Amino acid sequence: MEKVKVFVVVVLSLGTASAASLGVVQTEGGSVQGQNIPQGLFRSVEVFRGIPFAAKPGNLEKPKPHPGWDGILRATKFASRCLQISMLQTSTFGSEDCLYLNIWVPHGRHVSSNLPVMIWFYGGGFMVGGSMGPNFLNNYLYSGQEIADKGTVIVVSVGYRVGTLGFLSTGDSSLPGNYGLWDQHAAIAWVHRNIRSFGGDPDNVTLFGESAGGASVSFQMLSPQNKGLFKRAISQSGVAFCPWALNRNPRKVVEEVAGKVGCPTDDRMVACLKSTDAATLSMASPRVTQGSPDHPGVTSLLLMPVVDGDFLPDQPGNLFRNAADIDYLAGVNNMDGHLFTSQDIPSFSNKDKDVLVEDVRRLLAAYTKEKGEVGLDIAFAEYSSNWGSEPVQETIRRTAVDIGTDYLFLVPVLSAIYLHAANARSGRTYSYLLSEPSLLAGPGRPYHDWVGADHADDLQFVFGKPFATPKAYGDRHRDLSGYMIAYWTNFARTGNPNKGNLVVPVVWPECTSGGHQFLEINAKMNESSAGQDMRSRFVRLWASTLPSLPSFHATDAL
Repeated sequence: MEKVKVFVVVVLSLGTASAASLGVVQTEGGSVQGQNIPQGLFRSVEVFRGIPFAAKPGNLEKPKPHPGWDGILRATKFASRCLQISMLQTSTFGSEDCLYLNIWVPHGRHVSSNLPVMIWFYGGGFMVGGSMGPNFLNNYLYSGQEIADKGTVIVVSVGYRVGTLGFLSTGDSSLPGNYGLWDQHAAIAWVHRNIRSFGGDPDNVTLFGESAGGASVSFQMLSPQNKGLFKRAISQSGVAFCPWALNRNPRKVVEEVAGKVGCPTDDRMVACLKSTDAATLSMASPRVTQGSPDHPGVTSLLLMPVVDGDFLPDQPGNLFRNAADIDYLAGVNNMDGHLFTSQDIPSFSNKDKDVLVEDVRRLLAAYTKEKGEVGLDIAFAEYSSNWGSEPVQETIRRTAVDIGTDYLFLVPVLSAIYLHAANARSGRTYSYLLSEPSLLAGPGRPYHDWVGADHADDLQFVFGKPFATPKAYGDRHRDLSGYMIAYWTNFARTGNPNKGNLVVPVVWPECTSGGHQFLEINAKMNESSAGQDMRSRFVRLWASTLPSLPSFHATDAL
């Protein structure tokens, strides 16, 4: 027995000892050295934390190149996340000096070279968020370690400005906005210039992100600024078309912020805002309010990208030619709207309280308000068509979730997918629906047992949490996480989620303009997981029927 123990110790130490390492890496700013984390026999992941990709940015200005450093930068600690308001909106935290990135490089017996690269953008409604270290209770949700190790890809996560500092805009050239998008672009360009030194292939870069991060990926694809800098893109539950992703009236917001910080709203406003303390500016962002059926919470998100004539030279729908050669994989969770609808309808969160039909109708009225009573009647008739005369609570609640999911996520995401497929030259298109039941659903848990994949439920599976923290998950969750990592990293490697280093459970059909194919992803996949024309009735309602109606304004009724 002792001999076996000694043998195991020797083998393990050999594995650790012979795990390859990049050592000191030369970048354009100077030398960096990371930390090697053994993953098993002859495998390790080398992590570089907190490498600057741009200088500390000026207030409401585009990022500038980093001046560089002397000596070796020990890249072993995460940088601060970008300055932002706290969840309670009573204080700020983070730093103005926040344009840093983290890199995870997997190695086998030899130092890696020419690996595919995946760059991650976090979500948070363009108001909050970060990928610099633990998010909650020491759980670092966005660690690239599992993806890098299992998929043999390099993972990069990036800091970008949010809130007023990232997205305040006058709607013209005096304060064009989109500073957070410029930060992301600067990081993409840095990776393109430097990643070869870390063993990455600068000609095989994939962007991926979720929610506002997914919308960010969409904007980066559409911008002419990124030509040739990346090859593929993945949007999870967010695209440029989402109603919360593009501000069409930024002037109103900037004047409100100026009023709060004591700046005039005339031609002196921009100079005054730029000279205002960054924390004061952050605190002056419009409040994100608790939603109600008449004023859904998501409508209080007012700081977001704008069409600036520069980064976004035109409306997103007119820019898809810029993405014609980019491979695109995008999708939604089947109950992405649950998180939002359950906040907007007060009785929703209480399992023992009835949700009133009137509340569902009021929520739908808020989302269709530009089309007045006519739009509401058409939309409500569509959503209640299978109700019968006495709808049960589950039917009413499910419909409320469907309305939020369709309007906020599903229809905009599918619109972007279909436009990409229609405009593609060499770029391929793939569409998915994640339908894994929520871990919070069931008896003794906060959600009803019919609740599927809620907003952000995809993150834990993409980032391999069921492997990193196995006690919190079951075997089915490890299966699902393995499937998603396989599809995502195969896609990053080859542009086809079915082909690469990892075996997948079901062939994912390419989405074409003729068939609108998609894959339903969950732990129990089989041949029937592939489908087409996802929720086509409701896509038609939101993307065609409602927009074709004349717009209604309150003044029309006078």
